Amino acid sequence: MPDGTAVDLYTLTNASGMQAGIITYGGAVVRLAAPDRSGKLGDIVLATDDLDSMRKQTAFFGALIGRYGNRIGHAQFTLDGQTYKLPANNGPNTLHGGPDGFDKHVWKAEPGSGADGPTLTLTYLSKDGEMGFPGNLTAKVVYTLTNKNELKIDYTATTDKPTVVNLTNHTYWNLAGEGDVLGYEVTINADRFTPVDDGLIPTGELKAVKGTPFDFTTATAIGARIDQDDQQLKFGQGYDHNWVLNKSDASLTQAAEVHDAKSGRVMEVWTTEPGLQFYTGNFLDGSAKGKGRTFNRRNAFCMETQHYPDSPNKPEFPSTTLRPGQTYHTTTVYRFTAR
Repeated sequence: MPDGTAVDLYTLTNASGMQAGIITYGGAVVRLAAPDRSGKLGDIVLATDDLDSMRKQTAFFGALIGRYGNRIGHAQFTLDGQTYKLPANNGPNTLHGGPDGFDKHVWKAEPGSGADGPTLTLTYLSKDGEMGFPGNLTAKVVYTLTNKNELKIDYTATTDKPTVVNLTNHTYWNLAGEGDVLGYEVTINADRFTPVDDGLIPTGELKAVKGTPFDFTTATAIGARIDQDDQQLKFGQGYDHNWVLNKSDASLTQAAEVHDAKSGRVMEVWTTEPGLQFYTGNFLDGSAKGKGRTFNRRNAFCMETQHYPDSPNKPEFPSTTLRPGQTYHTTTVYRFTAR
């Protein structure tokens, strides 16, 4: 880093030889080698090749996102009667914690092993006032590469002042390892989604997916309806929306499945979170490169487990407020098989 801080790359390897590469800059997943239907390992994530490129890119490749994943409208929110102003980095809004969010910092790392497989524990202290957010927030993220071929991510945070928190991971997945993702079949366990305005801020409505291009309740190709004449798709230039998962509590449940018929790879997403942001790489523009190729539009998809965007300004949404004495904890599992 410019200040001389070293950035380390850790490689987790499970019992079947599957590997995950994670760097301490942004806690980013820069490699995940998963088997195809013939058992051949292939790297299925997008990442740049060096730290300088990683620092310059603005796509959040593989990174841990905080203090607030997704968007906060008008770059401000009010908590306990006090208004907090945040830096705008996405038009008039704040995206993924602001221009100097958790993805731009070096996390402390501790490798280890658990009953399920090798682990990497990352910690970061977000100081009171950082990016406008109140409270000293201590964040801990544990990556586990399980022997069941899962990348498990456990998020924990505590604060010394009332604040808002919404942590997620922004890995870009390409299950074939290259090319576009339009042929992948996606299932999302959600009967509703949160429509957005032209700045991609939720309107507050929970809208039924039935009869819209947002209905993935049965397996549907990403590209089947992505270019339909639909106002919501125009706002996102494709899919860049939050789905309201079919669940009544914070138990670990299946949110989605993605299948690439070419490689046979299947990715299941399981989470304790109430929402899932499904993003189809619409803003990848070829400016970022890595692993011998250029990252172009719709060359990857993201499935970011989360609370809903702009929740601090939408009291009708599930709360993202964290108070002293409380512990924020969520779990997400990306499970890999092939068929």
